[in-house]
Amino acid sequence: MRRSAYVLALVVAAAAAGYWFGRTATVHAAENRVFEIRTYTAPEGKLDELHARFRNHTVDIFKKHGMESIAYFAPQDDPLKKNTLIYILAFPSRDAAKKSWAAFAQDPEWQKVAKESEANGKILSKIDSVYADPTDYSPLK
Repeated sequence: MRRSAYVLALVVAAAAAGYWFGRTATVHAAENRVFEIRTYTAPEGKLDELHARFRNHTVDIFKKHGMESIAYFAPQDDPLKKNTLIYILAFPSRDAAKKSWAAFAQDPEWQKVAKESEANGKILSKIDSVYADPTDYSPLK
């Protein structure tokens, strides 16, 4: 399965699971949010370090810059389970996303974390990003 199709299927499954288990109330916010679906590929043997950086630092720094974490996913199947992190962020608008990412990149705390986490080599080899609007029938808006 192509990576983009896999990511789309994962997003649809996550939204459906939230809907069927009554969790939509916790993720609904203002209409017209834009979602960013990001797929990170780690070099061989570095995925645990990437997860640790997110768990211990990145998620909190995202929050500081108005980046709403919707979900983080670890694929179950090979080959993606060995090197892939997929996550979804929400922003009030595409312009807000651009501003948040710029502020995040300039954040001294983030710069320190990034440098320290890559002291033994890069922990990220590829980033794919897709911005998406929810459809009119999506339970996640």
